Amino acid sequence: MTQTIHKQAAHLATIIGSDAEALDVARTLAQAFAREAAQRDAQRRAPYEELTRFSQSGLWGITVPREFGGAGVSSATLAEVVALISAADGSLGQIPQNHYYTLEVIRVQGSEAQKRDLFARALAGERFGNALVERRSATASERTMQLVPDGEGAFRISGEKFYATGALYAQWIPTAVVGEDGNAYLVIVARDAQGVEVIDDWSGFGQRGTASGTVKFDNVRVAADQVLLLADPHQPRTTIKPYAQLIHAAIDQGLARGAHDATRAFVTTQSRPWIEANVERAAHDPLTISEFGRLAVRLEAADALVERAADQLDAARVDPQPGKVAEAVVAVAEARALTTEIALAASTKLFELAGTRAAAGELDLDRYWRNARVHTLHDPVRWKIAAVGDYYLNGRLPTQSGTT
Repeated sequence: MTQTIHKQAAHLATIIGSDAEALDVARTLAQAFAREAAQRDAQRRAPYEELTRFSQSGLWGITVPREFGGAGVSSATLAEVVALISAADGSLGQIPQNHYYTLEVIRVQGSEAQKRDLFARALAGERFGNALVERRSATASERTMQLVPDGEGAFRISGEKFYATGALYAQWIPTAVVGEDGNAYLVIVARDAQGVEVIDDWSGFGQRGTASGTVKFDNVRVAADQVLLLADPHQPRTTIKPYAQLIHAAIDQGLARGAHDATRAFVTTQSRPWIEANVERAAHDPLTISEFGRLAVRLEAADALVERAADQLDAARVDPQPGKVAEAVVAVAEARALTTEIALAASTKLFELAGTRAAAGELDLDRYWRNARVHTLHDPVRWKIAAVGDYYLNGRLPTQSGTT
């Protein structure tokens, strides 16, 4: 594989050896990332320094299997790591989502040589972004970019992708294409390859730091060892998509926790003299206490569903029988449904319980709602709820829907 490395590469990443260590590192980083999260959001400041620290911490390599030098952490641990970071800074929590997705594609579909090379890069601190979705396609899962043969052992790709979260910050841009056989493939393209242009045109009002903009490919040449099968409609479903969806659930879970914690902090610890009396009353007001309790219960329920889904997903990853994979898909859909609801509810309730100062922008508390509102639109949760209902009512297994 090409040895070109983008100048933002992290070279001396720590190797994390266990689930417990991964969680400890994530908690420490979350505390650090939370300190200037409001300023980064308000200023639309790209988190280059934070991402360098994040990837060098070793957390971006924790899903690499043990036989390739990683910790091979459980899906529950990965979800908790993502939730911890997302609670501190929603953008930083979402940026590595496609990185972990790519590592799962490599685990499931990669050759031994590809696994050795690409897993080693992840362990070294190199980051995988994404260029999966096409702006003008009918659905988010539809691809039209072609993988065109270019002599023996090489291909060319041309086209434009959108919602390319993390591509601006990455050394590698995994790109979804369609082969001559009609199958979907993932091409691992070097960020600095000739013909690649990353455009920072993301203008969303939430998740501002994700840089989910545009990537253009102009006759980019890729080697055969940079190409992995992504999906074959004639083969049994894999764990790749529910794995990606679980990470999205964890992002929403973290956003809900962040809003919940911000609400508690606001109504209990505000120190400005002119509002102290009102805050004291708010912290002991029965209605405020009741509403805060309702949120806490739903958040605990979402946490439980995420953990349950992660356990079922791991069972399917070890033994990817169709029935187990389908059960994992349903469990992840259930978790996504509730994490979507609690992320929106917690961030909305923050306005109600904190009052007008939450909406005035002075404390940038509105970022929790903006982040939750934008991220929960990633793919429609209403279809997940319908799929769950169809499964329990009619015994119909979910289709291969749901994107990264």
